[in-house]
Amino acid sequence: MKTTNLNDLEQSVLNAVQKEHLTSYEILQRVEDVSMLLSLYNILDKLSNKGILKSYVKQDTKYHYVA
Repeated sequence: MKTTNLNDLEQSVLNAVQKEHLTSYEILQRVEDVSMLLSLYNILDKLSNKGILKSYVKQDTKYHYVA
């Protein structure tokens, strides 16, 4: 398995979605170090590009989870 170095913010986001699938807003509420939604979207994109995070849409709401 390929190891990936994650910064503290990326690890915090992963810890938030580790146990359950969450929306971006729910992640923002649980991760204290991220104060703006745009910053969170950048982190989500980075994790998704690394193949660590996946997303899906259910009833017009986007959820994120650890792959």
